[in-house]
Amino acid sequence: MTSFTDRDQSNNPAALAAAVAPPINKPRPIALLPDRLISQIAAGEVVERPASVVKELLENALDSGADRIELRLEEGGVKRVWVNDNGCGIERDQLALALTRHATSKITSLAELEKVASLGFRGEALASIASVAQLRIISRTALAAHAVQIDSRDGAITPAAATQGTSAEVLDLFSDTPARRKFLKSQGTETAHCLDAFRRVALAHPNVAFTARVDTRKVEDWPAADWSERALAGLGEEFERAHRVVERSAGNLFLRGVLGAPTASRARADRQFLYVNGRFVRDRVLGHALRRAYSDVLHGDRHPAFVLFLALDPELVDVNVHPAKTEVRFRDAQAIQRFVYHAVQESLRSSAGQQNAPSSALLPDFVQPSVPSSEPQLSLNEPTRDYRFDDGQRPGFSGNPGTVASTVAASLKFYEPGQLQRLAQASIRANLTNPASHAASMAASFDAAAATLATASNNPSSAPPLGFALAQLQGVYLLAQNNQGLVVVDIHAAHERLVFERMKRAYDTRALATQALLIPAVFRAEALEAQVVEEQSEALLALGLDCSLMSANQIAVRGVPASLAQADPVALARSVLQAMLEFGGEHVLLEKRNALLATMACHAAVRANRRLSIEEMNALLREMESTPGADQCNHGRPTWVQLSLAELDKWFLRGR
Repeated sequence: MTSFTDRDQSNNPAALAAAVAPPINKPRPIALLPDRLISQIAAGEVVERPASVVKELLENALDSGADRIELRLEEGGVKRVWVNDNGCGIERDQLALALTRHATSKITSLAELEKVASLGFRGEALASIASVAQLRIISRTALAAHAVQIDSRDGAITPAAATQGTSAEVLDLFSDTPARRKFLKSQGTETAHCLDAFRRVALAHPNVAFTARVDTRKVEDWPAADWSERALAGLGEEFERAHRVVERSAGNLFLRGVLGAPTASRARADRQFLYVNGRFVRDRVLGHALRRAYSDVLHGDRHPAFVLFLALDPELVDVNVHPAKTEVRFRDAQAIQRFVYHAVQESLRSSAGQQNAPSSALLPDFVQPSVPSSEPQLSLNEPTRDYRFDDGQRPGFSGNPGTVASTVAASLKFYEPGQLQRLAQASIRANLTNPASHAASMAASFDAAAATLATASNNPSSAPPLGFALAQLQGVYLLAQNNQGLVVVDIHAAHERLVFERMKRAYDTRALATQALLIPAVFRAEALEAQVVEEQSEALLALGLDCSLMSANQIAVRGVPASLAQADPVALARSVLQAMLEFGGEHVLLEKRNALLATMACHAAVRANRRLSIEEMNALLREMESTPGADQCNHGRPTWVQLSLAELDKWFLRGR
């Protein structure tokens, strides 16, 4: 054969192509593959890495009815994976069959497959594992005199010593397929994947005790617990005081779980656990619903954290989609998407004061939450139970905040858009002309608020959740007192959220009115901005913004949204035009509505160092209590914090 140097090959494309082309083999006759090769091919879909082995063995243990499961790993699971349970065990005469492909006790017909409720049903897991590793199973049933053992290498069944249940030991994974081992990551990475698989299974079965050991160290120990305790353990300590509990039902759909508060969002989507009938899944339909529900409370590329359990009739979902069983297909995907979206959105969009202080996770570690959670506790282990909620009330809150506030503080006024700004200007002028009179007025307002709160304290159920305003701190924060203690409000963030929600309601009802400007505001524009004004004039009018071209490089703003009448028209127009350039056409604008309106609301919110009167601050508190989503601003930051008297006493060492 003629050899070529690298230079010869680079100068001769035909020779190079011939050198790298696959050899042409003589066609071979069609033949049946050996059973072992068939199993090894199938194992490639089921057993991708040690974490796949952990998942399959844990699911088998749960299907056996175990309430105590232990996992042990050595060298990232490559050297050894051992799972022990106290389930029903396997009979001696069925032990060999358990290692046979397509042998299972879970289903016997297509009808059972279409409504399967067990985690496993394919009958491939143990056979696939045995084809790429040494598998040893020791099992004992309740009535057996002793345990029995089978080894996948020789298939011999021998007596063994063990209590009731089953232990499966997988040794030297991919020892017969060394090429597969080359694709595995480092020992630490594989261990992390195994523990992730362990955590996903354990979260869905709180009535089962789980432990995990890596080499000789115990790294996980989860005793049987309430479902919400198990869910919070999976999310992590930072969510213990920064979460919402969701429990909703509609017909034969039931959703419950723990939602991480927007204030505790993460840079990575690594704390998202979604289950369908107790099975961990990655589903695009449900994922889209959750992203939409969080869309107007998260900023930028932040990711929410959640543990959610969706329960429905097994006949309405197909779990036989992928060998790993992490994908499902719903019979009515759109209906389920709408149900999950509205359930999660309603739970996130509580009015201020309906839930625990949303920023409690940001308080110092030694401060304990002042208001315990009062969410109802339900059990998914009761499939025949009718899960229904009173649509008129949200869990954890008694009474309508708007009604409560009006009963206690009937003398407080609610202000129309723009009226707060005019009152603030009048207050500033009064401060400048007569400081002594203003100081006396402030003192009188404090006394009135304290007297009203003292009266309300005798009837705690009627006190406003956010209390009554006391003062403004550095022109940025609002200080108020309620029955629990001190409330601190970020004025700009809270007002921005209120304006945003007001604009969303107006936009959805096509009632976003335009306030004409007496003198149009003209500014020099870029060519792309002028193009948007020319092509998207109707979309701009839908946002309440009336713009037109004065020339090729000049834009006139002739009207702004009525609720933003006090905003800078040029800055507002520029920000909206830039957003429209980023988002694209009108159909995209509908999807990006929240981002556009949030940008506009930011221009109208009360700025720092704006002096507000006590009446204005109380009006802000009352509107926060009646506005969904007022616990956080448009960027996911908290709008208020609660400091209880007990917490304040702890800071000042009172009572010691």
